[in-house]
Amino acid sequence: MREFEPGPRSCPALGRAKPGRDGPEWAIGHALLAVGIIAAAALVLLWMGRVPICTCGTVKLWHGAVQSAENSQHLTDWYTPSHIVHGFLFYAGLWLLSRATGLRMSTGLRLGISVALEAGWEIVENTDAVIQRYRETTIALDYYGDSVVNSVADMLAMVLGFVLAWRLPVPATVALALVLELGVGYWIRDNLTLNVIMLLHPLDTIRAWQAGA
Repeated sequence: MREFEPGPRSCPALGRAKPGRDGPEWAIGHALLAVGIIAAAALVLLWMGRVPICTCGTVKLWHGAVQSAENSQHLTDWYTPSHIVHGFLFYAGLWLLSRATGLRMSTGLRLGISVALEAGWEIVENTDAVIQRYRETTIALDYYGDSVVNSVADMLAMVLGFVLAWRLPVPATVALALVLELGVGYWIRDNLTLNVIMLLHPLDTIRAWQAGA
């Protein structure tokens, strides 16, 4: 979802280019802000009592069993694509907000806002009330919350999605989002769309279909 953003403006008084809002200094600053937000969220999750890593004592690159106590405990799993799609949605939403309101938000600032939103969701998602809601209404029967390493990996997956949306043409981003949603939906009968529906307004038809997986 590329967009035109003006490059550095000349500054006649100094006779050299004046850094733009997406110049190297701003990019480094916003990257540090994103890292700081992720680190702060990890500390909050630890304070909430979330385990640093899986209680099994290992950290896997991939864990593919959805109905398992180790789901959402390792670096990546079937729900990682959902967080990549979060990045697509945050990028698109903030871009549209910028256009609709006339606010000129740099890409780096939008990334910082997106990381803050994702970090906020990771914290809310790991509260006792939401964990219990997941167990009651979705297929995550063995879900007891994310490990901190999984939450950090999910936030980084969102960053990946945001960067892809920034660099890819709009049709490619939309196509990739559909592939991720439909592919995950086919393999595990769950995805971001179904997860949101079942969390907010559970439907017996969807629950019965997911139970047949």
